Order: sequence, then C-alpha cells, then structure tokens
Amino acid sequence: MLGNLLLIDIHTAFPEIYLALASMALLLYGVFRGDGKAEEVCRLAVILLLGGIYFVYQNQTQNALAFNGLFKLDGFSSYLKILCLSASILTLMISVNYLKLQNSLRFEFPVLVMLATLGMMMMVSANDLISVYIAVELQSLSLYVLAAIRRDTYKSTEAGLKYFILGALSSGMLLYGMSLVYGFSGTTNFDSLAVVFESGTLHIGIVVGLVFMIAALAFKISGAPFHMWTPDVYEGAPTPITAFFAVGPKVAAIGLFIRVMMDPFADLIGQWQQVIILISIASMVVGAFGAIAQTNIKRLLAYSSIGHMGYALIGLATGTEEGIRGIIIYMTLYLAMSIGAFAIIIAMRKSDRVVENISDLAGLSKSHPMMAMAMAIFMFSMAGIPPLAGFLGKLYVFLSAVEAGLYGLAVIGVLSSVVAAYYYIRIIKVMYFDESSEMIDRNRPGVLNTVIAGSSLFTVGFFLYPSPIIAAAGVAANSFFDIL
Repeated sequence: MLGNLLLIDIHTAFPEIYLALASMALLLYGVFRGDGKAEEVCRLAVILLLGGIYFVYQNQTQNALAFNGLFKLDGFSSYLKILCLSASILTLMISVNYLKLQNSLRFEFPVLVMLATLGMMMMVSANDLISVYIAVELQSLSLYVLAAIRRDTYKSTEAGLKYFILGALSSGMLLYGMSLVYGFSGTTNFDSLAVVFESGTLHIGIVVGLVFMIAALAFKISGAPFHMWTPDVYEGAPTPITAFFAVGPKVAAIGLFIRVMMDPFADLIGQWQQVIILISIASMVVGAFGAIAQTNIKRLLAYSSIGHMGYALIGLATGTEEGIRGIIIYMTLYLAMSIGAFAIIIAMRKSDRVVENISDLAGLSKSHPMMAMAMAIFMFSMAGIPPLAGFLGKLYVFLSAVEAGLYGLAVIGVLSSVVAAYYYIRIIKVMYFDESSEMIDRNRPGVLNTVIAGSSLFTVGFFLYPSPIIAAAGVAANSFFDIL
C-alpha cells in the first residue's frame, strides 16, 4: 500500500523530481568539465529544460495531490510550469554570447537557472504553507546568486546584496504571516484551511497573518509599495539575468499569489480584496509615472514590469474565473513581449561594448531597420495599442474587472496605460527620429535574431489566432472553480 502511494506521489511530481536530478547531474558535469565548457553546459541545460516541458505536458493529471497534500497538480499548475520552463529556456538562449563577451559565463549559471526554475515549479504546485515557503526559498536563493554572478563588478555585487537583504525581509514577513495563520487555525494545509474558513471561523490573527503574507508575495512580484528593489536590481544585474528576473520569477510569483488567495483563502475575499486592489492601483501608478524620468532602458523596463504586475492583479482582485483566466493570458503575452525587448537590449553593442541607455537607440531604424521594427512592436504592445497582443491582454483583465463591478479599478487601469504609453512611444521616437554619431554593431548571434523574430511574430500573430492560448488559460483557471 505504501509502495503504491509512493509511486503515485512520484508520478504526480515527476517533472520536479526529474528537474532536481537533472540539476544535480548538470552541476557534477560542470564541476568536472570546468568553466571552459560553460557554453556546453548551457546547451545541455536547454535540452534538459525542454525535457521538463515534455514531462509536464505528459503529466497533466487533473487535481492530483501528492506527499500528504503538500503538492498539487492541476491544469493551472501545469500551464504555468510550461511558462516558467519556457522563460528559462529563452533566457539561456539569449545569455550565452553576452556573458561570454563579458567574461562572466560560468557553468554555475545554467545550474542556478535550473534550480530557480525548480523552485518556480514547486511554487505553483504548493498546497501547504510549508511547501510554499520551501519553494519560495529555493527560487530566491538561486536568484540572489544570479544577481551577483559578476563578482568583479560593483553594480552586480550591489544588486545581489540589495536583493538579498530585502528578499530576506520579505521571507521573514511571509514566515511570520504563515505562523499567525497556523497558530489561529491549527493547520497549514490549503484544503484544511479552506474547510476551516467555510465554517465561518475567523480570528483577527488570521487576517493579520494574511496581510503579512500578501505583503511578502507583493514583494516577489515587485508590486508597489514593495517595489523598491526592482529598478536597482534590474539595472545592476547582467542584462540576461535581468531578463530572467522580469519573466520566470514573475510568472511563478503571480501563480503562487493566485494559488494562495484562491485555494485556502477564497472564502475570505471580503478581507483581502481591498488589499489587492490597493496594491494593483499603486503598482499601476508607480509603474506609469516612475518610468517617465528614466534614461536607462533597464530601469525603464523595471518600472514597466511594476505596472504590468498591477494590471495582472486586477484579475486577482475580481476573484472570478474570468479574472484568473485574464491573468494567465496576460502573463503569457507579457513573457513574449519582455523576452523580445530584452533580447534587443542584449544585442545592443557599440564598438563591442554594452550600451543600456535609451539614447543609445538613436538611429536604430537606419542601421538595423528590422530590429527597430521589432522593438517598436514590443513597445506598442506593452503600451496596449491594438491589434497587438498587449492590447488583448489588458482587454481581458479590464473586462473581468467590469464584469465583477470593479469599474473604478478598470478606469484607473486604462488611465495608467495612457500615461505609460508616453515612455513606450518615446523609445520609438528615439529609434526613428533621433540621430546618432555611433551606430550599433551589426554582428549579433543568430539565436538572438531567432528569439527576437519569434517573439515579434507571436506578439503580432496572437490577434489573428488567439484561441489555443485562450482555451488553455480557460482550462487552467477552471481548476479553482470546477469543484464549486
């Protein structure tokens, strides 16, 4: 009997078990091969992560629990795991040449990306407060090291230190909130907590604990007013690491946010909805106005990311199936737009040196017309200009807010999008109308061209054929409501 239960547990969590074993094997391979084979280790990591996508796709059992309810597999977790794995693969693809030119490509880099990805996959499948904390820490510890991977540079070291200190603070808040919830409910299991709250039992200590947990999770998605680390870490970390921070961890953290709010605390929506609305509004406003004065494009995209998380939280604030579906669609499109934009930043070099200022994009339309066109697509899409993917992403979350009666939140979202359009269009203006005395280098790896072209086609083509992603997002969102 125990043997059968163990086999079921292993089958349910097989993608995570596979990725953990693959990470350890890759670490040993890198140790014996050395930094001279770091590029080879990166290629192997991409292959192993593709294997992870295969196993997730093959393991789409609906509503299966494992390890005494600590781990949950459903359509929601499967969809977000594929997004997280895709983000890691694309990050590794665009990173290798950049880090080689910076003499920063070490075999530890792909191993840390894989371990962070393992943490992300566990986050979206967590079904217990204990497994939530373990998953968050596994992801966070890997990200702290990645932020400071260029040990010989002041900015990277500073970014890693800031991220670590503030991340430790958020982890303490998360753990304290969990301890309060456990202390006043007597359980850490999500299903058991849901039963407790259905009975109408609610102590003020649980509400306080929930607020602490929301604050910690808001830090993980860089939601205002817990966003202070984001611009400095984005600017200081190597650009490929910044690209990774902007996509994979954000998808996983949003997934965990949804999991925590909609599984154990769904019946307490009256207690947490207003907090989510406030964080959403603050994030949209900070993201819209904070980016206007930025001259560094990575800092600008940091504030842009804060705004995008605010838009995503609109869907969570509704507490409805349409809202959750809107978030899932939005994060899918956000991944494609962000990876494409960061791939272009990585490709920007002048006289073989890295450039990151917005002014460095001047004249790009003349020297690299295709790259300028791709950047224009991503900027217009992030601004929400129809018929690009970003417009449809915002449309779904705004419509979910209107259907839930949150008219004010939807209006604020539209107004902040209008403000944000200013700095997105400013980048397009610099590319097409400003003159530059020094052109961006023409030589860039083919893999960067492939990622940029693929992201551009996805951003443009989603409007023409959105049904596969919309259908898959609907199935994922239904995981929280099919038992009601």
